[in-house]
Amino acid sequence: MRQFRFLHLAMFAVSSLCLNSAYAVSNTLQSLSDSEMSATTGQALMSLSFISPTDLANKEARRDGGDASVGFYKLGLEANMELNVNIKKLQLGCGGVNGAGGCDIDIDYLSLSGLGNSETSNTDSAADRAARAGSSAVLTNPFIEFAIRNPDKASTREIVGINLSSEKAIGLITFGLENGPAKSGINSLSGYMEIAATTGLANVNGFGTSLVSGEATKDNLRQSDGYNPISGKVCSGLGSCTPSNFTNINFNTEAYTLNLRDKATGSNILKGDLYLPRQPITGKRINSAELKAEATVRNIDLSGNIIARAAGILNLDRQVSGTLQNLIVDVAISEDLGFFHKANLNGTAASLSLQSQDIQWTNNNSISQNGWWLEFSDPIDIGFIEPALAVDIPKATLNEAFAQVSHYLTNVQPINCGSAGVLSCLFGDTIPTGTVNLIDATRPQMALVDLELATQKFTPNCYGTLKFC
Repeated sequence: MRQFRFLHLAMFAVSSLCLNSAYAVSNTLQSLSDSEMSATTGQALMSLSFISPTDLANKEARRDGGDASVGFYKLGLEANMELNVNIKKLQLGCGGVNGAGGCDIDIDYLSLSGLGNSETSNTDSAADRAARAGSSAVLTNPFIEFAIRNPDKASTREIVGINLSSEKAIGLITFGLENGPAKSGINSLSGYMEIAATTGLANVNGFGTSLVSGEATKDNLRQSDGYNPISGKVCSGLGSCTPSNFTNINFNTEAYTLNLRDKATGSNILKGDLYLPRQPITGKRINSAELKAEATVRNIDLSGNIIARAAGILNLDRQVSGTLQNLIVDVAISEDLGFFHKANLNGTAASLSLQSQDIQWTNNNSISQNGWWLEFSDPIDIGFIEPALAVDIPKATLNEAFAQVSHYLTNVQPINCGSAGVLSCLFGDTIPTGTVNLIDATRPQMALVDLELATQKFTPNCYGTLKFC
């Protein structure tokens, strides 16, 4: 430790003399008093800092299950480093402590450059290629950080990790040859990255004829297909039908033929507004990301015909109409990492570390697991999600909807047969079934696998026409 301090003081003294001393004379070195030294300013080319195991800034010592004997030395370069590199094959930690037959990090066609035109376009044009290939990523104050167990005990002092990073980074890092239906780029990753929150559109199969020209007809929703009957009450006579004054005549459907259509458009393909929250992707030697999203289906128009028997004798044949709201679809996305192709470094640096035990590095978000570990702090934008396939509404969900319709027609608004008596209910106006809120109903499940991601297109880091150089 004394050697590190001596090196730091020596470099500071040399750089101070070279930069901004009011007491330096050309070609002559002069001794300085303490007061003169305190009035002298300068900037060292390199710096060394230390976080002891007892410092509050030591995240490793403070975390649950952390190693309270680990301290951190950071050797930094007080400068900007510019890089533009292409690496055809990056493999780290193959075999070794994490097992044979795999690598901690295995990435094909990795490129690091400046942002180029990535903020405005990601085409294969000559202008975009020139902009990217002619730019460099800028690493501000790059550093090497060492994790030292027992840093104050020479006899037991041990290096347990090394971390390569910078205080800030601006640039673009890409993986693979191109964004398309085939995966390329990340084969295996030990590390941490985040997916930025995004939206999308999910399709859910409705029932019956569509009111949209040219859209194919779907089967109607029929009770005979195993769905529960709809029940309720009918009333007649003078006055309104309310739970307190209607006559107690019950009915149960013997059959129904229903349509479920998008209320706004009349389409029998129901639209769900999908939301995927910000969430991490992390693990050791992973090759896919398991993401969770949900879609709220827009208002559904319920219409069609019911045939029911009331009081054991009255055959009820009527049209019905109503609205189903808040049908939620759970969306599980399993995405191979080979479909993630770029990450912007917009000020927060990436980190590449190697450690013999799990370590929480000072500036990192994740706990780096033993072996090689790569962390990207800036969330990755995967863009608007729109799967082509539609999912069905589970039978249990629709039965819960019919239970709510039955409750409405029994306890809120029974069918009014009017002053002409219950026989008038054989035919007549459409029966409103009310608005059904499915917020707590059984949710349809949508599984999406290996989507081509909308915003993961990128410009090759090459001039000419090569995809990689």
